[in-house]
Amino acid sequence: MGLLTPLIDGHRRPRGPYTVAAALLRHLVPQALERDGDLVAAHDIEIRAAAPELAPLVPLRRATIDAGLPEDERILVPAPRRTLRLANGLAEFFRDAVRPGQAIAVCNGAEADPTDTELLDVMMRRIPPDLLTIMLYSGGPDPPPDTRSADELWALVDRCMRDGFLHAAVELGERGMARTEPGGGHWWRFAQRTATALGGLGRADDARAIWDQVRSVSQDPAMHAASAYGTAMLDARHPDPAQRDLGRARRWINEAIAISTLLPEPLDRAFKLGFDLNGLALIELRHGRPDAALSLVESAVELARELRERHPLHRMVLLANRAQLLAALGHVKEAMEDYAAAIALDPAFPDYYLERGNLLFKLGRHEEALADFERAMRAGPPLPEAYYNRAELHTVRGDNEQALADLGRVIELDPSYLDAYINRAGLLAAVGRDEEALADVVAGLVLEPGNPHLLTVLGQLETAAGRLAAAGEALDRAVERAPGLAAAWGNRGVLRYAAGDLEGAVEDLSRAIGLRPEPDLYTNRAVALRALGRAAEAEADERRADRLS
Repeated sequence: MGLLTPLIDGHRRPRGPYTVAAALLRHLVPQALERDGDLVAAHDIEIRAAAPELAPLVPLRRATIDAGLPEDERILVPAPRRTLRLANGLAEFFRDAVRPGQAIAVCNGAEADPTDTELLDVMMRRIPPDLLTIMLYSGGPDPPPDTRSADELWALVDRCMRDGFLHAAVELGERGMARTEPGGGHWWRFAQRTATALGGLGRADDARAIWDQVRSVSQDPAMHAASAYGTAMLDARHPDPAQRDLGRARRWINEAIAISTLLPEPLDRAFKLGFDLNGLALIELRHGRPDAALSLVESAVELARELRERHPLHRMVLLANRAQLLAALGHVKEAMEDYAAAIALDPAFPDYYLERGNLLFKLGRHEEALADFERAMRAGPPLPEAYYNRAELHTVRGDNEQALADLGRVIELDPSYLDAYINRAGLLAAVGRDEEALADVVAGLVLEPGNPHLLTVLGQLETAAGRLAAAGEALDRAVERAPGLAAAWGNRGVLRYAAGDLEGAVEDLSRAIGLRPEPDLYTNRAVALRALGRAAEAEADERRADRLS
């Protein structure tokens, strides 16, 4: 076994995100180009994001439009999960580019940027050690002090926000704020990016503190409008509904709108006011008022017409948001038109293929949905959601093997994807692969103990194995946690029948039928009813099962 490269210093301070990745890419990409240019092309986005210095060697074939936009028009901030997509793509490139029996050694692992930490974790999980051995050491030499100028820091912060390296954006942005005059234009750019990155990382209190600092040092109306919007979105976008203060969010977004309405420059006013109205639409939607939300988004779309060719990303987001609301309100044709218009603005952006594919799936237009899911897969680095959605489509079409393959791909890409374990466990149980199903149940319950869907599958498996007491415990917990889950009641009905509790079986199966009438439930209740001597009711259930089959 030989070292692929000299010892790699993983300390984030000299270079920032993907220090380790870039060292490997600088060694492997030129060799890969000589052997297999298609391999490099297939990972163009990941390579260029991790090692921008390789851009002259790696043309960007899957470019989104933001690559050519000025700074003030690049409004999209990648979600934190984007780095997991990049890590998976890079790991696949390394797996295919290295020769077997090689190794890498990395020091200063404890000081590595989160992008490298995540990448090394993915590599160790996905690349067999006999192909590439990874030796990681927490310590190492201290790098020289970081003496970057404010301009150098800004270039790094801008790169980090563009590619979704939010942890580094916060660390570097805070340094930039410390090296510029509070309230000035340069300081504002650092503050805005830092607060936005903090919000994306779920650090709402820290983000709110920066927005408050902006208000304390500036009298610039544009800064105050943007700070009010940013503060409002901390509540409106909070992933935990219990922690959203929608009243506070509305107060802040109204302030943003009031200020934006008074901005003197017409194009700035149209853009910023439309941005704020779109934010208020989210708050209305969170309040359960989709009609009001749609009206606001339509107003923002009208304002965007004043921008002509400027701010295409803003127009794309507004069209996609209007499509979501139109679809929710049953206006399918109009929703499809808006999705098509949004996708036309940036055909390399994957998110709206997924959304349109989901709508097509609900409408039963399976081939079109499949095409959209696969377009999303091709648009960038590995996207677990696209494989998950395609698995659901395969399941509905009865292609269990393809569904299982896609769910396996989801779990390979993201072992924390709970719904993939739930669906794969259910499918495996349905085809009699009980040991594999049980393994997925156990893995899923580690992620979320007490998940009712997994407890339902566990109860089903325990019933099939004759462990009725354990099955009863699992199913009792499932119906307690999710009384609206028909499968839990149905499986407990089957268990009660197996245990000789015929009345209890009928009761549970009736509860399940009331939630979701399905042929199997009627068939199972018919069996229990016949065992109780209630033949007429059993025959009625059998007829219902036949009609639904």
